Amino acid sequence: MSTKKIYLFCDAGMSTSIMVNKMMEVVKKHNLPLDITAYPVARIKEIVEKERPIAVLLGPQVRFLLNKTKEEYEPQGIPVMVIDPEIYGAMDGEKALKEALKLAKNNKNK
Repeated sequence: MSTKKIYLFCDAGMSTSIMVNKMMEVVKKHNLPLDITAYPVARIKEIVEKERPIAVLLGPQVRFLLNKTKEEYEPQGIPVMVIDPEIYGAMDGEKALKEALKLAKNNKNK
């Protein structure tokens, strides 16, 4: 099975790096074929268009980019969401991963 990619974007990619680590703990625990990486939002176009992730997650601090990002990538089959601020604040990797996988699955079923 090929490894699927989920990318998180925030202002500088710093706080999302912590969330990525928490999410990857869950990925490893359950041996899931996923690669999760954080990037600064300034690189979103370069990264998403090259790598074609199954989901793009935005940190709450860049939620103002949600509509623009959805307009850009959802027509290409790449779903976009903002990580729930409560999940993000708690750095709950398991809940964030579940939300990302649900987003990707719902997109696949369209």
